[in-house]
Amino acid sequence: MEQIRILYMGTPELSSYVLEGLILAGFNIVGLVSQEDKPIGRNRKIEMVPTKKVATKYGIPCFQPHKIRLDYSFVSDLKPDLIVTCAYGQILPNELLSIPRLGCINVHGSLLPKYRGASPIQQSLLNGDSKTGVTIIEMIDKMDAGDMLLQKEFNLSIDDNYTSTSQKIAECGLDCLKQIIPLIVLHQEKRVKQNEDEVTYCKKITKEEEHLDLTKSSKDVINQIRALSETPGGFVYLDEQIFKIYQAKLLEGNGKNNTIIKADKNGLWIGRNDGIISLEIVQKQGKKKMDYKSFVNGEKNLIGKEVK
Repeated sequence: MEQIRILYMGTPELSSYVLEGLILAGFNIVGLVSQEDKPIGRNRKIEMVPTKKVATKYGIPCFQPHKIRLDYSFVSDLKPDLIVTCAYGQILPNELLSIPRLGCINVHGSLLPKYRGASPIQQSLLNGDSKTGVTIIEMIDKMDAGDMLLQKEFNLSIDDNYTSTSQKIAECGLDCLKQIIPLIVLHQEKRVKQNEDEVTYCKKITKEEEHLDLTKSSKDVINQIRALSETPGGFVYLDEQIFKIYQAKLLEGNGKNNTIIKADKNGLWIGRNDGIISLEIVQKQGKKKMDYKSFVNGEKNLIGKEVK
């Protein structure tokens, strides 16, 4: 197979897994384009984004334009045959899409045309879907609307959260790219139009949406916890402070709505009209993440307190 020049565009952990997988599989990655490095943690120390760490490890040139639509002249200099994007984080201008002779493809974390947009993994979990997957699409000037080149699905369990599903998306996405890139080189890929009648959209998750919506059913609250775990973590208010819930399960029964009804070594339970939410991994404001037993050990008079 012809060794083509691939420009990779992506930023987060999920994307770094795919990038390293392509490198180890022998694909010729001539450059990485990612979002800018940002300060993280309490010390606000600037840290390389995950994909940049991988590219640096393998000596691949890195580019981090503030706004790609205003700064992409370097792309022509790299002479890419194909651009592969995976969770890059910016919309590419038409002029950039037209540079590589084999076009631009995107790894999208849903079974398109379902969940076009910025948060397909979270949306799938919020809706309690039993399966999701990856779609490799041709990039055009309309968001996630290009022809589908390959699609693979996998099952989701009730124990899957954003972190575990992202890893499954990364593994599936890498497999898809290994399969489709050789076909693109040989011009043997099959293109399938998306059914516009089946399109749904998902927007970026806002800070406000990290607050668990206790007006919804307990099943929906559990799904919201899954969609926000392990990062950024869904929260409620307990004693007027942010109380994050990273892992919980739904039990049969009920209790006084949105009130702590059990707090001992055998469980930390929130009563609900339609079930009991059993908390497993939590984090009190200003404290470290911990299991419920450690939290209960350090607290007094929890029973009867309301979460909001």
